[in-house]
Amino acid sequence: MTVLERTRLDIRPLSVFTGAEIHGVDLREPLDDETTAEIRAALLRWKVIFFRDQHINHAQHLAFARRFGKPTAAHPYDGHPPEGYPQIRTISSKSTTGRRGDRWHTDVTGVINPPAGSILRAGQVPPYGGDTLFTNLAAAYAHLSTPLRTLVDGLWARHQFGGYNGDLDNATVYAQKVRSNPNAADHAVVRVHPETGERVLFVNPGFTRRINDVAESESRHLLNLLFEEISRPEYQVRFRWAPGSLAFWDNRASAHQGPGDFAYLDTERVLYRITLEGDVPVGIDGRPSRLIAGQPFTAFDTPAGAPQ
Repeated sequence: MTVLERTRLDIRPLSVFTGAEIHGVDLREPLDDETTAEIRAALLRWKVIFFRDQHINHAQHLAFARRFGKPTAAHPYDGHPPEGYPQIRTISSKSTTGRRGDRWHTDVTGVINPPAGSILRAGQVPPYGGDTLFTNLAAAYAHLSTPLRTLVDGLWARHQFGGYNGDLDNATVYAQKVRSNPNAADHAVVRVHPETGERVLFVNPGFTRRINDVAESESRHLLNLLFEEISRPEYQVRFRWAPGSLAFWDNRASAHQGPGDFAYLDTERVLYRITLEGDVPVGIDGRPSRLIAGQPFTAFDTPAGAPQ
């Protein structure tokens, strides 16, 4: 995209396919339209963008998010939002739910309209450890062999909370919430990105349960193959958190993973996330995703008198 060559911002790619750091903007201040457009172009090109030394508060985080879409509620089940900010999810390394990020996932694909983007901000971070990995799902699709692309182009998959390994088959409070009010959707294995037109390999072990219309054993083999493809090192970038760090990813074309080493640290890692309302994915044949259970994950209207 030639727009990146004319940008006023300092955009520094971090790998061939995925990730760029953006410098030359102060997120404490309102963004003008030109800067917003430049950030969006970088996001579409690199799938995840990072900002450093941005010591913003909850209100500024929310204001930044609103320049790029409509914030949802913190989470369908367990957001733990800061007081007065129901759109912000608190993610702690000390909580059981916070540690579920140690597998590859694209946020909330168990709903009919997964978030368009997620914006994650450092709260409290350890001096080392607790990094996050990101991968480019458009690159993963583009580099499949032609016969394999032909196969996956026609496949659909069930997405639900608990994902590939049925991780919510337990007695935790979170699992009980999911079972009492389930969310599930069928998405095309290859979706078309609504802004770039790219074909995206839209599967992830955190939420994809199985490939539809094939035997369970076939589904397992196919998903293991596709999960291996999306997690290839050449499509990844690794982000080290520091005070003032912020990561913004295109949830329609990326997946991410916390390596899980924070579980062994004495220092708690606390991050704050806002997700943006997404569209219903569409496959290459034009068919939209199918709702199986639950409701769309829509924008959250701030109650009167709450922080804006």
